[in-house]
Amino acid sequence: MTKVALVGYGAMGKELERLAPQNHVEIISVHDLDKPLTQEAAQAVDAVIDFTQPDSVMQTVTTCCAAGTPLVIGTTGWQDQLETVRAMAEKHGIGIIYASNFSLGVNLFMGIVERAGALINGHAEFDATVHEWHHKRKKDSPSGTALSVAQTLLDQLLAKTHIETETQHTAIDPTALHVTSTRGGETIGIHRVTFDGPHDTITLEHHAKDRAGFAAGALIASTQIHNVKGLTSFYDLISGAANK
Repeated sequence: MTKVALVGYGAMGKELERLAPQNHVEIISVHDLDKPLTQEAAQAVDAVIDFTQPDSVMQTVTTCCAAGTPLVIGTTGWQDQLETVRAMAEKHGIGIIYASNFSLGVNLFMGIVERAGALINGHAEFDATVHEWHHKRKKDSPSGTALSVAQTLLDQLLAKTHIETETQHTAIDPTALHVTSTRGGETIGIHRVTFDGPHDTITLEHHAKDRAGFAAGALIASTQIHNVKGLTSFYDLISGAANK
C-alpha cells in the first residue's frame, strides 16, 4: 500500500479517500486550512496529493521539498509558477506529477487531439475551436483542461498563434484559437474540439460521467511517482514520455 497525505478535503478529497483502498493507497492524514500539512506529516508518507486552491499550492510544494516527499498536484490555476516548481523539484530531488485533469480518459483524449491537430494542420480549410461545459459551481472559466486542450492544438496548428477566451463581438482574428465556456446545471465536465470546414465537420468530445475518474488518476499517479524525478505531467507519465 502506498501511504499518502491528502491536502484538501472538498468533494475531490472525499472521493480520493473513498477510492484509495481499491487503488492500493492508504490515506494516512488529511490536511486543510485548519490543519496545514507539516514537514513531519509529509515525511511520514510515500506521497502527498494536493487538491486545494491555486494560492495554496506553493506552500504544499515548499513543505514537500523540505521533507523530500513526492507530490501529486491536482489543483489548477497555479501554472504561472510552473518553472519555479520545476526548479524546486530538481533542486530537492523529488518527483512532482501535475495535471489540469487526472482523468485517464481526458489524458487519452489529449493524445487523440494532438494527433488530430497534426493531421488537420496540413488542411487550412478546417478551422479549429474548443468548447467546455461545467456545472454552475465551477469557479474557473475556461477550465484548466480546456486550456490544456487548446495549448495542445496550438502546438500543432501553424495557422493558430494564440488562444482567445473572451466573447467575440466582431469577426474573430483568424489566427486566434477560440475557447468558449458554458456554466450551468450539474454537468461534471464536457470538452469538445471541433474542426469545421466548408463541406465537413469533425467533432472530438470527452464526457466525464463522475468525479471518480479524476480521483482514480491521481491515486494512480501517487503509486507511480517513485519512478519520477523532477516535474512531470500526468499525460507524459501515461504516454511514456516521462521515461524517454
